[in-house]
Amino acid sequence: MKSLFVTAKKVWKLILLFLLIFITFSYAMFQGGFVSWFLFYSFLPFAIYALLLSFYSFNHIQVTRTFHKNEFNAGEALKVEMTMQRKSSFPLFFLLIEDTLCDSLRYSQEQNGAKSFLFPWFKRELSWEYQISELPRGEHHFQNIRMKTGDPLGLIEKESFIQTDQKIIVYPGFEEMIYRPLENHYDQGMTASKERVQRDTSMAIGIREYQPGDRFSWINWKATARRNDIMTKEFEQRQSHDVFILMDCAPNSRFEAVVSFSASIIRAILQKGAQVGFLSSSAERVAFPVRGGENQQMQLFFHLAKVRDNSAVQLDRVLEIEGFLLQQNNLMLITAELTRSLIEKAGLFVSKNGSITIFIVKNEMEALSQSELALKAAANARGLRVVLVHNGNFKAVYSEVAKG
Repeated sequence: MKSLFVTAKKVWKLILLFLLIFITFSYAMFQGGFVSWFLFYSFLPFAIYALLLSFYSFNHIQVTRTFHKNEFNAGEALKVEMTMQRKSSFPLFFLLIEDTLCDSLRYSQEQNGAKSFLFPWFKRELSWEYQISELPRGEHHFQNIRMKTGDPLGLIEKESFIQTDQKIIVYPGFEEMIYRPLENHYDQGMTASKERVQRDTSMAIGIREYQPGDRFSWINWKATARRNDIMTKEFEQRQSHDVFILMDCAPNSRFEAVVSFSASIIRAILQKGAQVGFLSSSAERVAFPVRGGENQQMQLFFHLAKVRDNSAVQLDRVLEIEGFLLQQNNLMLITAELTRSLIEKAGLFVSKNGSITIFIVKNEMEALSQSELALKAAANARGLRVVLVHNGNFKAVYSEVAKG
């Protein structure tokens, strides 16, 4: 129905153009004189241009979009370079080109210059650029480029869309922090080990890429020569240092801070030399086994870039459903809301061989409420660790732990 209306509109404008030419010519013929013929000959160039423009095809125009890179971190700026090329030199009075952004980027469409008003005239090639500042986390698609032109009098308008298929991935923002494995839990607080995770170096179970902090004696020289990249031996890690993270995906205004802290602590754990597993239960349940290395970080960051706070169940229900979590010795829960039900369910997981840490993510300078303080005290009585995390100051988490 819409396409039929557009076609009828084009036909009507073309009929109107011929009608105006006929009226001005008839007026000059019957009226005579300089003024009437001057009016006709003044209008005639615009009419001829509009008539030629009506037969002009956008198929001769090619618009390309170029990114400097396809992977970003949240908060970075994206600079987009646009290039227009066309085969003919047919004069175009103006050309409106709009890079139609996806919903996740449309919030800043009016400010970032995604819509450009150009005056090509006889030029066959034009280049320009626009910038999107502070990219939000997620996978963003660029699919259509809209082009529109017309004659100076607005008699004829032409519009077309160029289908493209480009996307960028924006990983969650993270803060540099130092992970310290929590060893003991006392009434006054908890202690954190400042030593790098120790591994059983008596038995190598595989090889992996070199990471900062690996010992020189761990290098596998044969694999390094074969792959032309420094490879180190992967040793069996003490089970007590393996970490499994359960992230709350229930709808919450602080969800972006939850994702950012999850990314920060995952990176810190892996840089420490420990291994980490991960589970998020949003609209789709996604679990990652306990592993280490750069590949694990890349997979987790890619998942965190796309995860959404659309979980149909609360975190305590997820904890109850996922029975395999009972086998994890070091379990971390990252959430933005502390509830009594969560404490009761988490308390059932506490054993002599394992520990549970609940990270409560708050906005900057936001403190725990009175009810949350009471819940924190109840959690400590059950043997649970409850740690307050402020957005923008993640690195203070383990420094405060060390002081405790």
